[in-house]
Amino acid sequence: MSDRGSANPNLYAVSRRSSGLLTALFVAIVVAAGLSFVPLPYVVLQPGPITNTLGELDGKPIIQVKGATAYPAKGALDFTTVRVVGGPGVRVDVFDVGLAALRDDQEIFKREEIYPEATSREEIQQENAAEMVDSQEVAAAIALRETGRTVPERVIVSQVPEGSPAKGVLEAGDEFVSVAGAPTTDAAAVQAAVRAQKAGSNVAIVVKRKGAEKSLSVPTRENQGATIIGVLLGRDYDLPVDVTITAGGVGGPSAGTMFTLAVYDVLTPGDLTGGKSIAGTGTMEPDESVGPIGGIRQKLHGARDGGADYFLAPADNCAEVIGHIPEGLTVLRIGNFDDALGAVRAIAADKADTVPTCSAS
Repeated sequence: MSDRGSANPNLYAVSRRSSGLLTALFVAIVVAAGLSFVPLPYVVLQPGPITNTLGELDGKPIIQVKGATAYPAKGALDFTTVRVVGGPGVRVDVFDVGLAALRDDQEIFKREEIYPEATSREEIQQENAAEMVDSQEVAAAIALRETGRTVPERVIVSQVPEGSPAKGVLEAGDEFVSVAGAPTTDAAAVQAAVRAQKAGSNVAIVVKRKGAEKSLSVPTRENQGATIIGVLLGRDYDLPVDVTITAGGVGGPSAGTMFTLAVYDVLTPGDLTGGKSIAGTGTMEPDESVGPIGGIRQKLHGARDGGADYFLAPADNCAEVIGHIPEGLTVLRIGNFDDALGAVRAIAADKADTVPTCSAS
């Protein structure tokens, strides 16, 4: 009896402990599995791939020109991207958010900070596609002007989203002639003339559609304190040279600066980059200023992961860059096209240390 009494309690104790651990493990697995099906109201930004604008896509040059000499270009002028996990129609779970919180190359945002409420994925894709087309046209126009060519500009309706007050009145492709009697020489003039109207009223707009002028009465509404007609504006240029830019399925305007540099490189003799690997980001505005973008931290990491040694960052993004530069990547600050062009030339000449950086005051 004593032998059996000394053995069984120990075996029983081990059995209970193992059972408790197995139960806890089972509960943890069930909870984890349950959490994986709980959508969270966040999106996670991650580094996306980079693309050399001087290279090829699907066997064809990304930059193609007709009506002018295309000069061969070496090196790399990479545009960078951000992968967005979450948003309309895509679920983010606790594991996505937990991993992102531990990594410097990922960031977590509330969904409404990235995507407006009640916006569908299709609407986002359409808007991004329109912004990409506009950025390419601006890039081509500025690059051509920088080579001494004259490039006239027109303001057009790029897109009329569903729910827009102008839906059924304005059409994509309409060219603005005047708004409330004021000539519309650029997008800023269109916006200023519309904002001068009382929200909820109709504004007189003259457009050119299929070669003929049309006088329209376009409804307005209030949006965040401003009067709008609810259309996306684009620019239509009379390019003296046919420039085609192929970016694949990437959308948005943030590749504008790198497109402009690439088109300029292709249109001018010599090797602009000196064979160096240069990445960058930033919108290119019609006044040749470089605008800030989102996801700068992810783009820095994506550039370095893709093999870039230098990165051109918009001056207005510098505060987000400091403290998040991957090892081995030199980040140069640019505010306009001349800055970007000067930075690339300095890199090619091994004088990158003469260009302002985001860590400098």
